[in-house]
Amino acid sequence: MNVLNSTFDTPYSSAPFSKIKDSDFLPAFKQAIKEGKKEIESIANALSDPTFENTIEALDYTAQRLDIIASIFFNLNSAETNDTIQGIAQEVSPLLSEFSNDILLNEKLFKRVKIIFDNQNQFELTTEQKTLLKKKYRSFTRNGANLGKTQKEQLRKIDKELGQLSLKFGENILAETNAFELHIENEADLSGLPEGVIEAAKQLAESKNKPGWIFTLNYPSYVPFITYADNRDLRKKMALAYGMRGFQNNANDNQELVLRIVGLRYQRAKLLGYDSHAHFVLEERMAKSPEKVMSFLKNLLHKAKPAADREFAQLSNFASKRDGITTLEKWDGAYYAEKLKQQLFDLDDEKLKPYFKLEQVIDGVFQVSSKLFDLKFELIENVDTYHKDVITYKVLDGEGNYKSLLYADFFPRPGKRNGAWMTSFKAQFKAGGQDKRPHISIVCNFTKSTKTKPSLLTFNEVRTLFHEFGHALHGMLADSTYPSLSGTNVYWDFVELPSQMLENWCYEEEALKLFATHYETGENMPSELIESIKASSNFMEGMQTVRQISFARLDMSWHATNPSGITNIKQHEQSAFKGTQFYPDCKENCMSTSFSHIFQGGYSSGYYSYKWAEVLDADAFEFFKEKGIFNSEVAKSFLSNILSKGGTDDPMTLYKRFRGQEPKPDALLRRAGLLKS
Repeated sequence: MNVLNSTFDTPYSSAPFSKIKDSDFLPAFKQAIKEGKKEIESIANALSDPTFENTIEALDYTAQRLDIIASIFFNLNSAETNDTIQGIAQEVSPLLSEFSNDILLNEKLFKRVKIIFDNQNQFELTTEQKTLLKKKYRSFTRNGANLGKTQKEQLRKIDKELGQLSLKFGENILAETNAFELHIENEADLSGLPEGVIEAAKQLAESKNKPGWIFTLNYPSYVPFITYADNRDLRKKMALAYGMRGFQNNANDNQELVLRIVGLRYQRAKLLGYDSHAHFVLEERMAKSPEKVMSFLKNLLHKAKPAADREFAQLSNFASKRDGITTLEKWDGAYYAEKLKQQLFDLDDEKLKPYFKLEQVIDGVFQVSSKLFDLKFELIENVDTYHKDVITYKVLDGEGNYKSLLYADFFPRPGKRNGAWMTSFKAQFKAGGQDKRPHISIVCNFTKSTKTKPSLLTFNEVRTLFHEFGHALHGMLADSTYPSLSGTNVYWDFVELPSQMLENWCYEEEALKLFATHYETGENMPSELIESIKASSNFMEGMQTVRQISFARLDMSWHATNPSGITNIKQHEQSAFKGTQFYPDCKENCMSTSFSHIFQGGYSSGYYSYKWAEVLDADAFEFFKEKGIFNSEVAKSFLSNILSKGGTDDPMTLYKRFRGQEPKPDALLRRAGLLKS
């Protein structure tokens, strides 16, 4: 029996991971797609006149089993993949593209949708229903409903190929990441590295029956090495290996994939009547147009570049005086920035990490969420998981009502991609008089505990956990009627507001006192350390801002114009980065070939949204600061107007309901130290 083809008889209807075999997925997908097609045909061929309920609402509730199977499968493909799953992904992706096109290119169905859209004033629709109607109508028009038969077939082919290329891009990066090892046998080469990092490298070497220490390109290994290792040649080796992923003219090379992906995206946009892929994407973003994005980035660069230039000069002078470095290279940046930070603020991660034991930070983010939104988190063990490292919680509101399941997956492993993300296994929505609660997951890559030390986080990792938990709150506290408008189903330049917003509490003494205690002594973090954290919060902020702007500009350079004239990825990249680069270029490295955000994730034409959302979050947090960071009224307003509303209304409307005004960029510039208060 294929467990994926039946209703899950499990606690909270959670995914029965231990009963699912890899071989179950393909037949389950095919069966669910077959069921979904029947549902679609039933709506399209209905004899009754089209209404909001029998067409728009019915559409949003179709293919629910397929949604659940896809959520389970593609989350596993990111967090616990293998060759079999990757092979199935390549086979399933075109099937899903085809099913989507079967819906969006169904002329009978679109005719019914269009009748309702054109006559919507005759229906008494709520704001949420109007939003859903607009979204459904646009999903058809933006996916070829108005095209002729030949053009529709062309669109189907493009979508099918794009789905496969995106998967292949990610598989190549994972393979490149896993293929590299820095094997050290000379203990002197470990100079500067923290004790816990050395121990983890020793354990990895032992697990592979090798002497010495092994370092990899996974974040918990790569980032500390590039930040602390005194051996400059080895830092260079690591940095070059990281930057070469997908750019080595081998079986995992992504250069042709990048050119093919951007070319197909442009063809698709033109087919649908848009000037470029960016014009197509930004129609459904707060920014609205590539011109507005580029103007936003230009203005931000104008404010940040002078500070960034001063910071780079300061860093270069420091490296020169300290070690006689005449030219600061990219493998020097993190190393000397860390040394300079230690000198300026008497602060480094090794001083902070003892106060950030993973379990305590988890408890801290729970306490902050509880104080803000009256939530309770209960560790449970009766829910199946896809790996032994995954832990689960039941989330309750202040009155004891069940709100969500929360999965947490914190440690790296070979079948798991780098980075950190929030996702869901089951969406929140309301149907048949029931509020179906969501199953949310946060995935990170933190250093595992060793034989002598627990998992201790860097301050940046603490921020990462708070960031992903902000996304999780957006999902867990959703209160929408329709699945496609629930939780994080919002404009992409709005989705980062809750996540970046929650990071602010990491810098506040009132919040840090809740959880930042020494893992050995139990003592609270001293006030002087907290002051150092706050004082250093703007450290190198100008360079960091320019770096983010450079990534956003690279994204737009690929997607805002016709890319057909681009033949050399490296040259194109250098042109896009002009005016934003500080370190000398490395001919061996290329960012685009491993830029998973835009070629595998959903951030194409949207990388700017990180800075856009920072404007929102800085402005929003100033409101909290004015009233008190745990002010219940402000938190209640943020919950009722932002977190619970998902995509049920225009994001600027929701924001103004919370804040009472449109966001002002000055708040971000003040926080970043780029504008005097």
